Amino acid sequence: MKEITFKTNINCSGCVARVTPLLNEIKTIKSWNVNVQDPAKILTVQAEDDAEPAVTHAVKKAGFTIEKI
Repeated sequence: MKEITFKTNINCSGCVARVTPLLNEIKTIKSWNVNVQDPAKILTVQAEDDAEPAVTHAVKKAGFTIEKI
């Protein structure tokens, strides 16, 4: 399992709710979490393989910015 971290602008529970269905669709993701208390709004993803392109696409599709750390 691989951990990938991203800086995002997902900053509230409503924002998390918007991105949740898109991230949950990605079968290679085992778990994910957004730390909305952190100023960088860190999204941490635990995935089986390199899920980075799919995660980036899903977050952008939900209308948020994302940058791998």
